[in-house]
Amino acid sequence: MNTTITILFYLKRAKANSQGLAPIFQRITIEGKRLESSTGKYINPERWSTEMSKMKGSSEETRTVNSHLEMFRAKVYEIEKKLFMKQIPITYENFKNEIQDKKERERMLIPIFEEHNRKIKELVGQEYAPGTLERYQTSLKHTKDFLFWKYNISDINIEKIDYSFIMEYEFYLRSVRKCANNTAVKYIKNFHKIINQCLANGWLNKDPFANYKSKVKEVTREFLTEKEIETILNKKFVSERLELVRDIFIFSCFTGLAYIDVKQLTFDNISLGIDGDKWIFKNRQKTETTSKIPLLPVAQEIINKYAEHPVCKNENRLLPILSNQKMNAYLKEIVDVCEINKDLTFHIARHTFATTVTLSNGVPLETVSKMLGHTNLKTTQHYAKILDKKISEDMMILKSKFASNIQIDKKLGTV
Repeated sequence: MNTTITILFYLKRAKANSQGLAPIFQRITIEGKRLESSTGKYINPERWSTEMSKMKGSSEETRTVNSHLEMFRAKVYEIEKKLFMKQIPITYENFKNEIQDKKERERMLIPIFEEHNRKIKELVGQEYAPGTLERYQTSLKHTKDFLFWKYNISDINIEKIDYSFIMEYEFYLRSVRKCANNTAVKYIKNFHKIINQCLANGWLNKDPFANYKSKVKEVTREFLTEKEIETILNKKFVSERLELVRDIFIFSCFTGLAYIDVKQLTFDNISLGIDGDKWIFKNRQKTETTSKIPLLPVAQEIINKYAEHPVCKNENRLLPILSNQKMNAYLKEIVDVCEINKDLTFHIARHTFATTVTLSNGVPLETVSKMLGHTNLKTTQHYAKILDKKISEDMMILKSKFASNIQIDKKLGTV
């Protein structure tokens, strides 16, 4: 019995993108059953011929798109011939199995990226922070938009990703998306992780990133001076809301903990350290490294102040912290009231701990790095580079040594 296979190309107008371009889909009908899939091409609906099942006109775009559709049609006939030569009945199931196996061998980028993000989503709160998922979701969106912008396709075979693809993607992020250098580098880094997974799974024979180099530009990190800390700490707020936000922000200034780590603190995180005083022991959400921080008097006073707070007692939380969004919004009110001309965010508290509270007061870089939970000393060194006060103090010591040597030389008559 001969089985008829019909092929139809049509537009899914309901799935038109933001530019009003609709995707072209392929429909294969066998034994009255349909197999539908995207061709990866988008066109202006006005240029589509429903009767001819192809794009109208004679432009370069029309020839390219129609040629692409003919390739899809040829693949169907190729599978039909393959089944016939193997004397396998051309049924819906047999054809479906054959065409799906073919697609599986041609591994496509977007499903791999989506599966990666799905796994991260499942582990949010365990191994990943919500912000990590958000970054990869944004990275996936940029990747999809780039594919359409550059190649007018919705997906690509990972074997077609090469050095040129990466350079074009980076150019797109910088030019079209207007990403700053470090932002573009981070999105490329996210994409690199997907490619590394493909390499690890043996899906790629060569690394398209082999000759690619990018450099993150050093950014000056904002922090509060000692005087600014005192101004905020001593300010009397009429609003309990601002007072609460101020207290928790100051707590972070004297512990160096990031927002998510402060939020996760419970009374169990406080234990006696090697010196017999109270310390905070906390695994950082971001790096999973352990931060061990001796409690300074200011931080201890804030813990004591909120020990009986309903949220702390009922939810076993060390501090009744608000959402990150609200904390940052209220911090802007605080700097306005305190007349501090800085764009204050909660993360600046961590920078302040590293600079003003510790390094400026002679705490060694290695000790600060350990308390911050950094996995690399270079990360901590960024803070040391911006301390003019520390540079001045170090140079004063050097100047005094030189001055002493010069006086000795004068006495000896050599100067």
